[in-house]
Amino acid sequence: MTDPFVVVGADAAGLSAASKFRRERPDRDVVVFERGQFISYAHCGTPYFVEGRVSRLSDLLSLSPADVEDRGIDLRRGHEVTGVDPETKTVHVRTPGGTTGEQPYSAVLVATGAHAVTGPFDVDGLAGAFTLHGLNDAAAIDAYIADPEEYDPNSADVAAVDRDRVDRAAAHPAPETAAIVGGGYVGVEMAEALRGRGLDVHLFQRSDRLLPPFGAAVGDRVASTLAAHDVTVHTGTSVDAILGEDRVEGVRADGRTVPVELAIVGVGIEPTTAVVDETDVECGPRGAIRTDRYGETTEPDVYAAGDCAASRHAVTGEETWVPLGLTANRSGRAVGATVAGDPTPVGDVAGTAVVKAFEMECGRVGLATEALARDAGFDPVSETVTAGSRSGYYPGAAETDVTLVADANSERLLGGSIAGTDHAAVRIDTLATAIHAELSVAAVERLDLAYAPPFSPVWDPVLVAAKVLRGSLES
Repeated sequence: MTDPFVVVGADAAGLSAASKFRRERPDRDVVVFERGQFISYAHCGTPYFVEGRVSRLSDLLSLSPADVEDRGIDLRRGHEVTGVDPETKTVHVRTPGGTTGEQPYSAVLVATGAHAVTGPFDVDGLAGAFTLHGLNDAAAIDAYIADPEEYDPNSADVAAVDRDRVDRAAAHPAPETAAIVGGGYVGVEMAEALRGRGLDVHLFQRSDRLLPPFGAAVGDRVASTLAAHDVTVHTGTSVDAILGEDRVEGVRADGRTVPVELAIVGVGIEPTTAVVDETDVECGPRGAIRTDRYGETTEPDVYAAGDCAASRHAVTGEETWVPLGLTANRSGRAVGATVAGDPTPVGDVAGTAVVKAFEMECGRVGLATEALARDAGFDPVSETVTAGSRSGYYPGAAETDVTLVADANSERLLGGSIAGTDHAAVRIDTLATAIHAELSVAAVERLDLAYAPPFSPVWDPVLVAAKVLRGSLES
């Protein structure tokens, strides 16, 4: 093995880095260790598999092990890296057979991702209690929901799936009622998915609004949309316990019991960083690994990318942790280029995100609420407008809510959010571009956005919001 680049983790960041490195330096070896069996899959697609919109688990796979090996990458599944030793430039590895060994590296990328947290809830060993963070979770939830007489085991058509877990889930009677704990991305998407499977759904959110980082306008419209689709939304409500001996029987929320047979805990994730615990690698916000603009940690030749790594925020310039798919792919690719000899910045993040609740599309970017902007040291001013998505006379036009937040002193756009039913989510990309370009609100108002009746009114909702906010800044 000559001058190897070692990658820990074989999902978005890890395989993006390995693939880019291999293309740039075919003369050097790259070894990728993955402690599990799944590689390179679309985690964000799992709610749609549970819903049945995606019919086969294999549809969520981006690369197969054979694809990776065809690229000249030495992929070793079932190999757990237990530690990194920067002094000897080796990683410690446990093999599938339980033996341990060392792998030398010239550079190493930690791309270990994140894992679901469950808060005070113990979901292990209780049938019907789940988190959703991976294909095994999705396959088990799908099997648990199905009628045992009608379940098609071929839907989980990936050899790496935990078949024993799926079979145990499929053996239970199909649930009729579900509780979702947490009103973030997972909670909202799973509410739609479970309603699509015919379940009665209760969604519990501890704070007063769903999707808090998206702001009030988005949270309110999502709650109304869910309610219109017969999801019972409990905002300002804490779940105290998941009840049941062997199988979920209910949840206790604010002192009362709601009978359910299925509980999805979606209270968040945290970075997986144990492999650097015994090193001098520094960690930053939420325990994510601190890196420089090229993804290198505080230890030379040790890099981090993806959901385990911190990033620089495009608005504040400060460290932040934004575990999203594009961030992982982009930063991994940049690290691969850098290690190959072409120093490439991983790029700033603005927290650009979109989510769907039935027909309602929502997006956010930057510091999308006054509270977030104020916490970051700005003097925020915000406006929310409602405007048509197309020319009013053209069929399909729908009300679109746009919230923009700016700094009163510099008049710079700090963030925004959008909600609507007609191509609302993609409009957030206009705001993301403006954020990265550090545009003022006046500059956003002057953007030459496309107009044709089937797509937008003359004044796009983003332009209307910028016009109104500029007026508030100048008053």
